Amino acid sequence: MSAHSCRYCDAGGVEIVLDLGDQPACDDFPPADDPRADPLFPLRMGMCTACGLAQLLEDDTAAEEPRGIESHALIRQAEQAVARAAAAGLLPACGRFVEFGSPHGGSWAGLLTDRGLTRAEPGRPADLVLDCFGLMHEPDQAAALARRVDRLAEGGTLLVQFHSLAAILRDGEWNALRHGHYAYYSTPALVNMLETVGLVARRAWTFDLYGGTVLLACTREGRQSDGVAALVREERAFGVLDVGQVSRLQLAMERGALELWSWLEQASGSGLRVLGYGAASRSVSLLCAAGAGPGLLPAVVDAAESKRGRRLPGVGVPVVGPELLRTDRPDLVLLFVPDLLAEVRAAYPEVEAGGGRWVRADHIGLGIRVPLARGAEPSVLEMRET
Repeated sequence: MSAHSCRYCDAGGVEIVLDLGDQPACDDFPPADDPRADPLFPLRMGMCTACGLAQLLEDDTAAEEPRGIESHALIRQAEQAVARAAAAGLLPACGRFVEFGSPHGGSWAGLLTDRGLTRAEPGRPADLVLDCFGLMHEPDQAAALARRVDRLAEGGTLLVQFHSLAAILRDGEWNALRHGHYAYYSTPALVNMLETVGLVARRAWTFDLYGGTVLLACTREGRQSDGVAALVREERAFGVLDVGQVSRLQLAMERGALELWSWLEQASGSGLRVLGYGAASRSVSLLCAAGAGPGLLPAVVDAAESKRGRRLPGVGVPVVGPELLRTDRPDLVLLFVPDLLAEVRAAYPEVEAGGGRWVRADHIGLGIRVPLARGAEPSVLEMRET
């Protein structure tokens, strides 16, 4: 029997589905010259066998992450989501809204005010309650969801957007697990959570952001749409509520970490210059699991000035500015945030002009051949048998 209680329903049957061992706080980027050892903390994902919520089992870290830069992909997706909600008649003219945002940015407030909505006064009901990647940052999931429902006016709509557990499982994105992210929602689990607080998921939209993002529109009245029901059935069939199926992330972690280390080792042995791009939380857990430090990856480039002069915790890889891409002529640039591929290719044409190439880190370990050579087109990736 599990000793952990669910962050939402408080049931005791939370089973471990992914264990990354002791990891540094991935949002704590120490100064590059700080010689102190980084503290380590358990990093494990559990799944509640009662309500189906996948969740962070424990977290003794304190959030200190330097603010990054919002990607073009995040901005475009927000514009698309607001446009779809407006087309569905969910953004009332002259209505009032409240936003429960993410500490990582990505506010939709400007897009909503551009469409005539105004912020609700503190504590007052709102016609539209928006949560864009905010709920997952709440340790007490039941209390957090209740706070959002409490702000919802009669006849109002809750829009809640989340990175789909189905996408995480489908793509083997085990390094989506991080301290400070307390919940990993499947559509069936979140629809069930919403039902327990009196809300019906009326509409659902899916987006490619982060490999698979879902936006649900919820109200107190009405019926679930056929689209929501179909998405729930599809994810159930895929195994998002099955502890055994979700536990496949452990195998994905073990294989992915080994193959990344092997790839970096082969690149180093071949005399190729490799840099990383994107000092994101997922890069920390990936490199820590692979045991890859500055000897294999000399630096990670990041556009955020707040991260420069720091290092990735746990592995000691320094974070540097984009000028290194222009002066260092890397053979390969390992991209830790795949949503940025089009953006970085456009921003740093010098990489490919100099014969280098971009390599998506998420392709390593997924049966996709990532050639160790200069000059290959990033979109030309051969499948190999595994």
